Amino acid sequence: MAEAATGGMPDRVLHLVRHYPHPRERVFAAWTEPAQLVKWWGPKGVHIPHCQMDVRVDGSWETTMRNEDGREFFVSGRYLEITRPARLVFTWAWTSDGERGHETTVTVEFNEKRDGTELVLTQTLFETNESRDLHNEGWSSSLDCLAEHL
Repeated sequence: MAEAATGGMPDRVLHLVRHYPHPRERVFAAWTEPAQLVKWWGPKGVHIPHCQMDVRVDGSWETTMRNEDGREFFVSGRYLEITRPARLVFTWAWTSDGERGHETTVTVEFNEKRDGTELVLTQTLFETNESRDLHNEGWSSSLDCLAEHL
């Protein structure tokens, strides 16, 4: 299950740890291949009608998430670091009314374990604890969807 903690980190940091019984190459690919990402990205019940990914350092990415009510949410960023299959770092910002909001940085570490992959997701630095908590809900559900996809 997900573990949300700030253990010594500033309040406005999200930290989640998950374990997947799959090789880290497979888990990493689910984050970097558009055909896979659209199958699990976003909280339960969200669909991805648009996904663009230029998976290289300084490459951009963007997705449109459509919820069950048909409401769409737009998020995008740039890749800052790609160390295949161990680490992925990218920026994250929601776009609303044509304006990009506050940008955070997401770091995803894929740690090889005897029985699979430990995924460690850290997102920093949120403007508010409320924003961090909303992302905790969203990422927790997304990581459940990733487990189902894998």
